Amino acid sequence: MYRIKNNLYFCIRIFNIIKKHNDMGRKTQSQEIIDTGIMVSGIKSHQNVLGQRNIDTTFAANLQANMESCITLNQEQETLKAKLKEKTVEFEIAFAAMRKKASEARKIIKIDMPQSSWREFGIEDKR
Repeated sequence: MYRIKNNLYFCIRIFNIIKKHNDMGRKTQSQEIIDTGIMVSGIKSHQNVLGQRNIDTTFAANLQANMESCITLNQEQETLKAKLKEKTVEFEIAFAAMRKKASEARKIIKIDMPQSSWREFGIEDKR
């Protein structure tokens, strides 16, 4: 039983070490796009050797088209992120104004109206 437990612990430790190592080596999307551009350039300049393995000018053109599509989509995504940040700020300002008005109305309702009618205004307070 001790050996099984010890082996299991050892396997889990090895797995965690490998996982950490793999996570550290990941490239960013931007870096992969740059590397793909370099690869396309290399494929074009060495197509006589690579053509024997079906990596020819058509393959390079398709890869370049995919890369350019990724660049365009990434730019669109960044634009949408910027717009989202702007809308978030607008929302937070409008929400704060709404909250302030609702708080003001709540205070007035609680002062001027009997407690039995507070539920009509969505106020669940006891006092």
